[in-house]
Amino acid sequence: MTRKLNSLICGNITWIMILLSPLISNASELPNTVEAIRPSIVAIGTIMPTRSPKAQFMGTGFVVGDGRHIITNHHVIPEIVDYARRETLAIFQGRGKQAKGRKATVVATDMTHDLALLAITGDPLPALKLGDSATVREGELYAFTGFPIGMVLGLYPVTHRGIVSAITPIVIPALNSRQLEVKHIRRIKNPFNVFQLDATAYPGNSGSPLYSVDTGHVLGVVNSVLVKNTKESALTNPTGISYAIPVKYVRQLLNR
Repeated sequence: MTRKLNSLICGNITWIMILLSPLISNASELPNTVEAIRPSIVAIGTIMPTRSPKAQFMGTGFVVGDGRHIITNHHVIPEIVDYARRETLAIFQGRGKQAKGRKATVVATDMTHDLALLAITGDPLPALKLGDSATVREGELYAFTGFPIGMVLGLYPVTHRGIVSAITPIVIPALNSRQLEVKHIRRIKNPFNVFQLDATAYPGNSGSPLYSVDTGHVLGVVNSVLVKNTKESALTNPTGISYAIPVKYVRQLLNR
C-alpha cells in the first residue's frame, strides 16, 4: 500500500513538473535575455544647450539593422524642434548618469502604424533581431523593456512581462455615426490587428520592443496612443489596457 501511494505521489509530481517546466524555463531565461537586450534600448528626446534641463524625454526606442538606426513610435517624435535655439532630436543610450546623447534624424515614417525610423551618429550600437509576428499566439508570454514615466524615474530601463491576451482589430465598429471621425473611417477601410497585453505600459513606454522571453527577438512595438485613440474612441475614460503593433510593419518600414 505504501509503495503504491509513493508511486502515485511521485507520478503526480512528475506530471506537475512537466506542466510547469515551460514557466520555470521562461522565468530562468528572462534575466539573461534582459541583460542581452538592454544595451539596445534607448530613450528618445531632444537636447537644447540653453534649456534647463538640457535634455527632455518623450519615449523609448530600440536599435535595429546596422546599429545606426532606431525604431520608435511616430507620436514620440516632437512635432516641432526649435533648431533656431539649437534644439536637436536625440537618443540617449546607457543607464542613469552614464547615459549619453546622440543626435538623431527622422529618415522614414509610417503614420498608419505609428512608426518612425531614426538615424543616429557615432559608432553602431548592438541591434535587436526581428522575429515573425505571424507566429505570435494568444496566451504566450512576452516581455518589453523601456523607460516608463521617463526622466522622473531616471534613465534606467525597466522590464515588464505578460501574455498576449488577445490579437484584436485596431478598429471596432462605432455604436453610431456621430462617434466616427475621419481618421477612424480611414482605419476602418484599412484595418489591421494589434496585440493586446495583460502587462501595464506607462507613459514613456511607447516605442518599447515587445520581445520573446527566450530569444530576445522583437515581435512588436508597444503603443497606447494610436490604439487607444482608435479602438477606445467611444469611451469617456480609456482603459488601462496596453497594446503592441506587430513587428511585420517595422519590417515593411525598413524595406522601404
